[in-house]
Amino acid sequence: FLLRHTGNDKDFLTTRVSYSFNLTGPSISVQTACSTSLVAIHLAVQSLLNGECDMALAGGITIELPHRRGYTYEEGEILSNDGHCRAFDHKSMGTIFGSGTGIVVLRRLSDAINDGDTIHAIIKATAINNDGSMKVGYLAPSVDGQAQAIVEALTIADVNPETVTYIETH
Repeated sequence: FLLRHTGNDKDFLTTRVSYSFNLTGPSISVQTACSTSLVAIHLAVQSLLNGECDMALAGGITIELPHRRGYTYEEGEILSNDGHCRAFDHKSMGTIFGSGTGIVVLRRLSDAINDGDTIHAIIKATAINNDGSMKVGYLAPSVDGQAQAIVEALTIADVNPETVTYIETH
């Protein structure tokens, strides 16, 4: 019973991986709905900056069971009425769910350069927030809240907004 529970429950994923691969340092399970992976990356970056670790694995995973089950659209709910997700678009009518995983390995830039690591991207800053009830509804992020997080990250990174070509949000 013990392994059945600890081997399958989402709350044990990070500590089980840390145990299995002898990883030390912070091992944190995060659940923030749509922003889980980005919040995990933010926390990993903070751990690197604070010297809590020299390398961090961050990401997210979700498995919808049963697979390809579909859904019945209901007015006022979170699910899209046409099966498409159009975040921040005027045609947005909801979201869709699916299965997937994504993990990134993060290191301080100076350490990666010194060790000759392949560098695919550089994170200059991260920021997270929550806009409370100042949004159109519980299930939707607010424009102001997203903008505030972006301004915070740009300020921390000391980056001119006109030089930014891609932003990952929500």
